[in-house]
Amino acid sequence: MKALILAAGVGTRLRPLTDTCPKPMLPVAGEPLLAHTLRWLRRYGVREAALNLHYLPEVVESGLGTGERFDMALRYARETELRGTAGAVHNFPGFFSETFAVIYGDLLLDLDLDDLLTFHRQRGAMMTLALKQTSTPQSQGMIELDNTGRVQRFVEKPARWDGGSTANAGVYICEPALLEWIPPGVSDFGHDIIPALLHANAPVFGRALRGYLLDIGTPAAYAQAQHDWVERNGPVTKYSTLPSADLASC
Repeated sequence: MKALILAAGVGTRLRPLTDTCPKPMLPVAGEPLLAHTLRWLRRYGVREAALNLHYLPEVVESGLGTGERFDMALRYARETELRGTAGAVHNFPGFFSETFAVIYGDLLLDLDLDDLLTFHRQRGAMMTLALKQTSTPQSQGMIELDNTGRVQRFVEKPARWDGGSTANAGVYICEPALLEWIPPGVSDFGHDIIPALLHANAPVFGRALRGYLLDIGTPAAYAQAQHDWVERNGPVTKYSTLPSADLASC
């Protein structure tokens, strides 16, 4: 399985930390967030990943390099104009020819990817979303499921929501057939693609994530990520294995 990591965001809410360092490269326990993501993917057998970049792309490219130090091969695409979370797939023509994962680049995560993939295949899904619980539906993609896990309703950041507390966690398993639903240009999974799939009764499923996941997008969440890492892994005893010159901006 290959992966697409969405790493083009500016990280406005984390300024001034992101003035010189893109959000996905902010350090967690002495390592860039994306380094944790790549090591997690590698544990589940992912050997190739593509990253779309926009804000300070040189920091990501110099910090992660070819992927050799993670025993992976990395591809990059610099977007001069943002193409959206779904439109990003078109930066890499021919790359997603088999089942692939999509991961939002601002997540610290240690979830069971095998469980998500097994569920996806058992259901014959075109797209499977990892799900979490939230108390802030207005800032999430909100979801209702049937008793098989099939998505019946999806609303991105609703002003009002009466459908429970289940939300999109920002990790997807997708089939190559999904590419046919993503038009050229700018498009977003939450606003455009998932609603279109549901309207056409395409097989979209959701699975409660097994493991840990945290969006680091606010100062409070970023501080929580540092705390959680120590709670889960113990005190930091070493720092980044990436060359310090590569991470000077962070």
